[in-house]
Amino acid sequence: MKVFRGLPNAASRAPCALTIGNFDGVHRGHQALLAHVRTAASRLGLEAAVMTFEPHPREFFAHKMKDLAKAPPRIANLRDKLASLEANGIDRVIVEHFSDSFAALTPQEFTERVLVDGLHVKWLMVGDDFCYGARRAGNVQMLHEAGERYGFVVQTMATVMNGATRISSSAVRSALAEGDFPQAEQLLGHPYSISGHVVHGQKLGRTLGYPTLNLRVPHRPALSGIFIVQVHGIGDAPLPAVASLGVRPTVEDAGRVLLEVHIFDFAASLYGRRVKVEFLQKIRDEEKFIDLATLTVAIDRDAALARAFFRERSGAVTATDRI
Repeated sequence: MKVFRGLPNAASRAPCALTIGNFDGVHRGHQALLAHVRTAASRLGLEAAVMTFEPHPREFFAHKMKDLAKAPPRIANLRDKLASLEANGIDRVIVEHFSDSFAALTPQEFTERVLVDGLHVKWLMVGDDFCYGARRAGNVQMLHEAGERYGFVVQTMATVMNGATRISSSAVRSALAEGDFPQAEQLLGHPYSISGHVVHGQKLGRTLGYPTLNLRVPHRPALSGIFIVQVHGIGDAPLPAVASLGVRPTVEDAGRVLLEVHIFDFAASLYGRRVKVEFLQKIRDEEKFIDLATLTVAIDRDAALARAFFRERSGAVTATDRI
């Protein structure tokens, strides 16, 4: 899969079947949309393409208004999003930098500069509530008219439902915030996970008897707290672990989000290694403790709960574990 930061240069442009969106989480609704794009691209002899945005437009405007509460938390980092798009058969992804100049494009300018000249679109699918251009002035009807004028086909797709629930990134965020991982999996079509490269931390976990592998989380995630997890990418099978995802209020006040994972009965160095952390169950919310001794007691309790979870799941639960 080819990834372009901004519109491809003239030599890299190719006729494509395209869809446009944020694709946060690449949930089952997104997957249905991508399947249509892939089918159309194959039928028409085109490349299957996605245009997405970085940062998320709502995040961009929240920063401009200095009201970060209006920025949606992220389901997935950009690396995970790109991996999901590739897994869904997409040939090229255009990661457009969402900026003042891009936000100011009129619908006509967006059509001419982006769709026609920049991407050579021949077939386009969007959601039935799609809006585009400055102040979201463009709508699906205008897009159909532009397609007739410039020679590309426009199709729309209705919202995908999961029973009575509309499948959307907002619904996934709500499930994750509530620690409802079965519901998140229903909406995503796969278990929820975060991947990244292991980085150096403060080594405090070693002092407390719980060495951790650490992953930076550059954006505000859709969930926080203490979790039972399993780690993929180290051995043949996922490894049982307990994890903290948050800002570590007991040990620092910088507000940086970190995913800290303690793998049970494991001691190898993994710095620089790419791993995937799959979330299984929430234990509790993140807390600020009065001192490290109190924090250690809480970690002991979290680890015991996680170990009991894995023993029960493997069928080896004991009477003591049930108490």
